[in-house]
Amino acid sequence: MARKPSLPSAPPLDEEQLKAVTIGTRVPLNSMIELVAYDSEWPKLYAKLEGLVRAALGSNAVLIEHVGSTSVPGLSAKPIIDMILAVEDSADENAYVPQLEKQGFRLHIREPDWFEHRLLKAPNISGNLHVFSAGCEEMDRMLLFRDWLRAHDEERALYERTKKELASRVWQYTQHYADAKADVVRAILSRAIEAH
Repeated sequence: MARKPSLPSAPPLDEEQLKAVTIGTRVPLNSMIELVAYDSEWPKLYAKLEGLVRAALGSNAVLIEHVGSTSVPGLSAKPIIDMILAVEDSADENAYVPQLEKQGFRLHIREPDWFEHRLLKAPNISGNLHVFSAGCEEMDRMLLFRDWLRAHDEERALYERTKKELASRVWQYTQHYADAKADVVRAILSRAIEAH
């Protein structure tokens, strides 16, 4: 991490905003969230997906990292591999999306108002590829949060308790579940930032 990140300030998206950033049809969940115990296969699944990204982009992939709950040993998670990819300019989709699509990835989310974030769904393995421009501070936050949870058992336990409680509720969209975790994520991230 090159600099000390600040806390995120993005507000949750309402249904119309979610619809506006989604490419294709947005399918409601209308269910509880499936959390499973940590699986030692997750790093191997990440490695396979990383290989596809590197094959597609070569040196145009400035950074690729495994993030999210599946990257934290011992933490239960939705069985979806989350990755971040830094490219020179994430708004320039022509520079990376067609190459990733040839590997089976599918562009699913376009958020020009939030760090020019793009999300592609992975092929064959349940995974999300979050794309940002190199140097984006959101990636710094994601990596700090991951590393903090890996190193602090009590923070990982707090996050897991929160996730399990929220996962037991019915959510219209998975994004609403993610937004509901925002307060505990901010609190944990605040302590991680303060310590750095």
